[in-house]
Amino acid sequence: MFAVLFLASSAYSQDMVSIKGRVLNENGEPVARATVSLSPDNHLTETDSKGSFSMKRIYTGLYRVQISCVGYEMYSGEVNIKGQDAALEYTLKASNDELQQVDIVARGQNAPDNLIKAENSAMPVTVITRETIEKMGSRRLDEVLKEQTGMAIVNNIAGGARSVGVQMQGFSSDYIMVLIDGQPMLGRNNGSLDLSRISVSNIERIEIIKGASSCLYGSEALGGAINIITRYGATQPQASINYQYGSLNISDATLEAETPFADNRGYVNISGNFYHSDGFNTNPKYILNGTTAPPYDNYSFQGRGKFQVSKNSSIGLTGRYGLRKSFMTKDFGLGIISSDTQDEAEINLSASFDHRFNDKLRGLTRYYFTNFDSNVNLSWLQGGTGITDNTFVQRLHRFEQQFSYQPNTSLNLTGGVGYGIEQMSNMGEASPNDVQTGFAFAQANWRTTDKLTTTAGLRYDFTNSFGGSVNPSLGFNYQLTNSLKLKAGVGTGFKAPDFKSRYLVFFNPVANYFVVGNEVLRQTIETLSAQGEISEIRSYLYNQLTGNLKAEQNTSYNAGTEWQLSKNFKLEAGVFYHRLRNQINAIQVATGSGNRPIYTYQNLPEAVNKGIEASFSIRPLKDVEISAGYQYLIAKDLSVVDSIKKGNYPYNQNIHDPKTGNSYPPTPSSYFGIENRSRHMANLKVFYVYAPWDMSINSRLTYRSKYPFADANGNQFIDRYDTFVGGFALWNMAVEKRLMKEHLTLRITADNIMGYTDPLIPGQPGRVILAGINYRFFKD
Repeated sequence: MFAVLFLASSAYSQDMVSIKGRVLNENGEPVARATVSLSPDNHLTETDSKGSFSMKRIYTGLYRVQISCVGYEMYSGEVNIKGQDAALEYTLKASNDELQQVDIVARGQNAPDNLIKAENSAMPVTVITRETIEKMGSRRLDEVLKEQTGMAIVNNIAGGARSVGVQMQGFSSDYIMVLIDGQPMLGRNNGSLDLSRISVSNIERIEIIKGASSCLYGSEALGGAINIITRYGATQPQASINYQYGSLNISDATLEAETPFADNRGYVNISGNFYHSDGFNTNPKYILNGTTAPPYDNYSFQGRGKFQVSKNSSIGLTGRYGLRKSFMTKDFGLGIISSDTQDEAEINLSASFDHRFNDKLRGLTRYYFTNFDSNVNLSWLQGGTGITDNTFVQRLHRFEQQFSYQPNTSLNLTGGVGYGIEQMSNMGEASPNDVQTGFAFAQANWRTTDKLTTTAGLRYDFTNSFGGSVNPSLGFNYQLTNSLKLKAGVGTGFKAPDFKSRYLVFFNPVANYFVVGNEVLRQTIETLSAQGEISEIRSYLYNQLTGNLKAEQNTSYNAGTEWQLSKNFKLEAGVFYHRLRNQINAIQVATGSGNRPIYTYQNLPEAVNKGIEASFSIRPLKDVEISAGYQYLIAKDLSVVDSIKKGNYPYNQNIHDPKTGNSYPPTPSSYFGIENRSRHMANLKVFYVYAPWDMSINSRLTYRSKYPFADANGNQFIDRYDTFVGGFALWNMAVEKRLMKEHLTLRITADNIMGYTDPLIPGQPGRVILAGINYRFFKD
């Protein structure tokens, strides 16, 4: 238990006072480095070595106070700050679960510029805290996500090494919305958002929602959402410098600084990161000299600030700039050498105005602007021949008004409206129109009974090209016993075809194919035909598909249980079922000269992702935590299954065994599923803290079973005789030592210790070992 003593002192004005207090443990000893926050104004401070804290220029009124410190349970309650002195005392039980405590605190905090709470989603939610990220020793966002249950980092087969995205419960990157501080990121390569662009140095936490999340985040979150919350709420002036160096000539340098100002009424956080890698070659037999993953330099700068302008109002500003420059050559032998460069620049700016009308109603106004600029140049070095030189620019302006209304302690309502304009330029011969979107949403989180909590939501999205769609969601959370919780939810999603599938004309010279946007298919084929570059047109598909894409829709179902068997043992398990309609997929419509396939996009009637997920965490000893997760997944295109049953072309072709030369008629069980999906995925993590030395060590193992890469025998669906990536495991470790009262941290990380590589995974490096040092500047 600990006691908290608040002493109000002289006021700066009739409505403003200063407060002081102390935080003590159950023995009456001071607790240092405890975080004290007052909401709704989000005042933050930390206790000093004597357990004391103070806040100045606090408006009088009713506040919610939260006090948290590793090793103690978080306190949350109300305090009435008045003009006269007040003394309040609270008693709490100590906690032995340090890692769980950090997670509870993270879930309880709201981002300062978003009223949407991820934990209120009807879909399953996972939160990765800053402390977990630091202990893993991870450097880029993709490294963190690939160790989470049900998630994988994959290379888009058509996009090559630079097209690296995240897959979640069978959904590819196209269907996963990635946000930073609640605002969507732009800049996808063939549908994949390269998450290695994002440094984890300034991340406070990561919220992952699995399943249709359009009700909360919009149409792009058809299969789920990943919301990255950056650092906010400085408690004291401090700064840090971090540097890591190791294999592949990786160099990772970060500078961070933060400070409160105006007597804690405002704060500023800034950070800068530089990252370099020499790249690597996972296919030395095919590429004699060069790399499959390019060398690159990545620069990023970010700042965030907030200031309370009045008793009930505050303003917030954020800015982010990123620049990535890469260059690589490939020597394929026989004098064939290619080179390509790609420069990507990203600017993000946002402003918010937060106003509390009364104790029950709060409003948040946000404006967001982002600009993504990519320049790609590809050429054959031996002849000096240019192949492509494309500049791709994407911009988004977005305005949103959110409201939060809490009429009583049992009901919380969140809603909002918004409007956005997305612009794209330099799309080859196409001149795409602006995509204008409007949306309105509402969500209720209702504590129906002492044991039952109900979440219901409704969102309407409208686009000027594909009309509108209403997406509802409904979730239940039932506390069956003190240790057993049951959860279930259903939600729908809507995704309009993007610029890529509508307008982009993409040529891959290495694999020798074209991909043509659906709405420019006719003019592109006519142009190529006039140039004598077409040898065959599949007329039926060509006439059927031209300019005929429809919006995709998804319905997600999930049900699960959370069982706290004991204080140190927790088990979670659930099932999921996602039914996707009008899924957009590539299909060949013509053949160019030199036997060059030409693809466009079509809608598939139905696809399904279904499976189970299970995880557990156990603390056999006070300083040891073990956790594990497993996913079983079936991902299939149901139109392939139906066509095999009916004997329809092209899925009635025989299956060929290349080893024996035998052929077999297909059956529905012959169909393995959609490319790039593993049936089995698992992870195992062990974290150990040796307190006397202030040292920690962790070991993490991830496993993926085999997954299909491509159709090899020409029957146009995946069977057991096609090309597969074999099952593999990745073993990572990190050791961390803290010195000088936590000012200095030394770290060694080893990723992929067993050195696994595969030519079919161009983005997976071999063994990577790095050493790092971090120094924090703060007042003891």
